[in-house]
Amino acid sequence: MSEPAGVRFVFITGLSGSGKTLAMKALEDSGFFCVDNLPAKLILPFAELTAKGGEIDRVAIVTDIRERGFLEDFPEAHERLKERGFPTTVIFLIARNDILVRRFSESRRPHPLQSDGETTALEDAVEREEVELAPIRKIADRILDTSNLTVHELRQHVLENFVESTEHAGPAIHVLSFGYKYGIPLGADLLFDVRFLPNPYFEADLREKTGNDAEVEAFLFAQPQTKEFLDRLMSFLDYLLPHYAAEGKSNLTIAVGCTGGRHRSVAISNHIGKRLRSDHERVRVSHRDVEKV
Repeated sequence: MSEPAGVRFVFITGLSGSGKTLAMKALEDSGFFCVDNLPAKLILPFAELTAKGGEIDRVAIVTDIRERGFLEDFPEAHERLKERGFPTTVIFLIARNDILVRRFSESRRPHPLQSDGETTALEDAVEREEVELAPIRKIADRILDTSNLTVHELRQHVLENFVESTEHAGPAIHVLSFGYKYGIPLGADLLFDVRFLPNPYFEADLREKTGNDAEVEAFLFAQPQTKEFLDRLMSFLDYLLPHYAAEGKSNLTIAVGCTGGRHRSVAISNHIGKRLRSDHERVRVSHRDVEKV
């Protein structure tokens, strides 16, 4: 009996030092559930559990020569997975031997084939792995040479070729309102101060309300500087966001602050989130200090 076709498996394998971990992180940032160094004998049981859970529909697994049974067990596990009806893609990463030797030398980490108690030169370990992985390379759906790719180029290649375009259109955006009296939020990428706007707190009928209330929003948007500020800000964000996406940034936090985090920053954050959602799918808005007094 076939498993649900919606559960997709991408296997990342290939030569040590070719960028498998970087490729996995690119998929993880795009919403894949990722597992590194899963023993090949556990692939099918893991897939069956994933399908039964129903919460995960995209899985990326890095599996390679670090696992002792990989060479013998992976081809069978891969074939059984396909027989059960799981959509699978095998990506095999390679790089020139001189590049791999340089990468290991710079990282000062031993090659996996140097960690078995033998006195093996790095160059010999790289050449031996290439020979031993030849049968795995033959079953790969895609072979990717990372010799001349930068970190950002490798990430972009993975996103463009193994992730649907709608899944990597840009970073996930978090618009966060806050109050300066409670401190600037850690991890904010962009921070905007809206304390220059008239403060609804000083309006008796608005003091106990928040920026989520229509009356506060109406008060703020009756101010001419509010519209001008937002138009300028959105134009700025329209310029910035494609550059963040091109750089491979997966998450972006836009923090908007006022004095107490209850009125101005809340209303402005809501409006920024609403306008961003017209062009970006992954936008969420939260208010850190709206309930504080």
